[in-house]
Parts: sequence; C-alpha cells; structure tokens
Amino acid sequence: MTRLFRRALLVACACLVGASSALAAYPDKPVRLIVPWAPGGSTDAIARAIAQRMGESLGQSVIVDNRSGASGRIGTEAAAKAAPDGYTIAIVELPHAIAPAVTAKLPYDLLKDFTPISMVGTSPLLLFVNGSKYKAGDIKGFLKDARASATPVALAHSGNGSISHLSSELFASAGGIKVNAIPYRGSAPALTDVAAEQVAGHFATLASGAALLSAGKISVLMTTGPARLASMPQVPTAREAGLSGMQFNQWWALVAPATTPIEVIERLRKEAIAALEHPATRERLTTLGIDLKGSTRDELRSFMRDEVGHWGAVVRKIGLQPE
Repeated sequence: MTRLFRRALLVACACLVGASSALAAYPDKPVRLIVPWAPGGSTDAIARAIAQRMGESLGQSVIVDNRSGASGRIGTEAAAKAAPDGYTIAIVELPHAIAPAVTAKLPYDLLKDFTPISMVGTSPLLLFVNGSKYKAGDIKGFLKDARASATPVALAHSGNGSISHLSSELFASAGGIKVNAIPYRGSAPALTDVAAEQVAGHFATLASGAALLSAGKISVLMTTGPARLASMPQVPTAREAGLSGMQFNQWWALVAPATTPIEVIERLRKEAIAALEHPATRERLTTLGIDLKGSTRDELRSFMRDEVGHWGAVVRKIGLQPE
C-alpha cells in the first residue's frame, strides 16, 4: 500500500508540475476572440481594437473570429463549447442577457457556460430618424407627429427580442404612440432605410450610425443614457423627454468557456484592462460614444446576472413570446 501510495503521489505531483508549466507558458499559440456577429458595427470594432492591443502584450496574435447567424447564437454556442484552455474567448453584450427570455431553446447558458473575464464598456442607444425631416433633439416634434398619425409609426429593429426591438416597444408605451416594429437583418440596412424614409426610425449605437450621421442623412432625437452625450449636447435623454423606463445602455464584456483556469482568466483580464486603458484604444472607441471600463470577474458575474433578471422582466411586461 505504501508503494502504491508513493506512486500515486508521484503521478499527482507530475500532473501538477505539468499543469503549472503549461500555465507558465501561456499563451504559446494564437488566441481566438469569437464575435457572434458579422464584420462591421460597434461590437466588431470593439473586438478588433482590443484584440490588437492584447495581442501585442500577450506576445501572441488575438484573432477575431466572426461567427454570425441565428441572432448571435451560432458564435456564442461555439464559444461555450470550445476547450476551456484560454485559447478561445468571446465578446458578449446586452442581447445575450435578453436571449434567455425570447428564445425557447437557447443552446447555451450565459451564466453557467461562461467564466467572466472583464467588462469592456457601455454605450447608450440613440433614436435615429431621417435627417431632412427632423432636426437633432426634436423628440417632441416626432412624438407630436406620431400621435397625430392615423397609422402606427414604422420603427426598424434587428430581430425579435433584440435591444432595438425592445427599445421600440418601450418607446411606444412610454410615448403613448402606436408602433409597427419591422425586423431587419441589422442596424446597417435599417439605418439605410431610415435615411431613405422607408421607415421612421431605428434605435442603435452611435457607432452604427456614425457614417450616415456625418453625411447628414440621419439625425438623433434622443439617447437612452443617463446623461447627454458631450458630442451632442442638444440631444436630450429619454428621461428629459419624459419617457420613463427608457434609461439603459448597451454593454459589452469578455468571457471564456466555463472551467477555464483562473490563472489564465486573470492573465486575460489583466491584458484586457491594459488594452482598454491604451490611449490608441480610447481614441479609437470613445469617438464612437463608447465608455470604456473594465471590471473584476465577480463584478461582471453579478452584473450579467442582474441584466438577465431585469430584461427577462421587461420581456414579460411587454408580452413578447419566446421563439
């Protein structure tokens, strides 16, 4: 028994040494950052900015892997089922907190299948409308016209249960108007139709509408954030416009598959925080209205749990049915 015990102890020690050596060598190959959306847009821009800086500090490339489809489910499921070795991480956001309430058979669990790394940042949503029809900040004029209209106001959204969809429904309730929520494949085609007056408006981040906004094709009537944007001081918040229940932000965070070693998670968190604090990253992303801020693992875990609960309640109040 003594000989067997010693042999078992030696094997255990060898395993620990091997694991320790593996962690010490991490990373010894490129890291994959899954973005569950197509290239372009705010999430992709954030991921690429962070990946560039993290790759420099890690000494290995951080490769952005766009896995779009099924409202983000395909890429997120791939991340959840990846090996928990630190070589696959993912960026998640507000729609992931909404998904459990609007998807009947979600192939992953945001709170159980992932280990939090760090918060990345937040951004309010903006109500974009046709630039020639409404001046920036004219939310009162828009609501006046909507209430006088004999037909519901056509608002584009990015799919059932998306944050732009929920924003449209909350806007209808808070503003006392009737809305026809029309699904699109994303903010890019939705905003193109806003500019062409095919639909009346669309809720999206500043990053999504920056190009058309600069061209004067669209304008912004209000923001869902807690304060006015410094770049748009004339645009009121939803609260200032008297629209209660519409104060919220889009958010982004980095996660890894559950059971990824904590030592690896902490290394990734350290490098992510450094990437967020890098002057080039801040210059690149803050101009898009994104407030960059990191977090501890526990802070992010608690935040995501609260968000899942909050948006689940919103979905039930609105009356959306899971699909």
